[in-house]
Amino acid sequence: MILQCPECSTRYLVPDSAIGTEGRTVRCANCRHSWFQAATPVAEDALDLPEPTPLAPAPPPLAPLPRASVTEPADRFVPFGAATPVAAAPVTPAPATPPAFTPSSYEAPAFAAPSYDAPTFPPISDQIAFRPRRNTTRRWTIVAVLAGLLMLIAASAIVYLGAPGVAAKLGLGSQSDETPLRLRDNPIERRELDNGSELFAVSGQVTNPSDQRQRVPDIRAELRDAQGRLVYSWTITPQQRTLAPGGAIDFNSATLNVPANSKRLELSFAGEATR
Repeated sequence: MILQCPECSTRYLVPDSAIGTEGRTVRCANCRHSWFQAATPVAEDALDLPEPTPLAPAPPPLAPLPRASVTEPADRFVPFGAATPVAAAPVTPAPATPPAFTPSSYEAPAFAAPSYDAPTFPPISDQIAFRPRRNTTRRWTIVAVLAGLLMLIAASAIVYLGAPGVAAKLGLGSQSDETPLRLRDNPIERRELDNGSELFAVSGQVTNPSDQRQRVPDIRAELRDAQGRLVYSWTITPQQRTLAPGGAIDFNSATLNVPANSKRLELSFAGEATR
């Protein structure tokens, strides 16, 4: 059956069994319009039925078969006469009955109890104590990681603070805390160069008033403003690291483009308070 929507004229091919003989309400999938679709009438002349075929006549009944005569044989039956004597069967004596069983007359056989030696086990204290296996690989890995972290921290401290001032920054103390060396600075020299930058030059002298050879640490130069706040600093490396008793060495350093608000210079050995 072909259905056509009365609204949008969309056509659908559906089987006749979907509509039924009474008809049903259908809806268009395109425009969503619903209508009642009647069943298609079936014309009687549209059916092409074959003409009935006449049945063949029934066959006549069969004639009964002739029955043959049966002649009884003369020797089939034996005339009844005197009974034939039968020999008597021999009598078999009955078997002897065994004596009845009484519980008082039965004696159970005696069996010896089996003997065995009980196994012996060592005391618990003599047994080997169970020890769980330890993961040595994991333990050595943790040790290696911790050692690497310590080495990295030490290297960073040396690079950042400098070898002479590492102990002082860590609060461990150093020889510079008690060094008898003395610092004497010369007047500061500030002059403008031809390229427009400013040169800041510092010079002075380190003396050893003691009677022993002393190690000369780095010299730390700090510039402060009028309020005493640190505005610039750098490290001066001495010309030699040891100083004989009563000896003295000069030092000098220069830097460019220091802050304009720097008013005061303070010199100190690395790890000591400023002078």
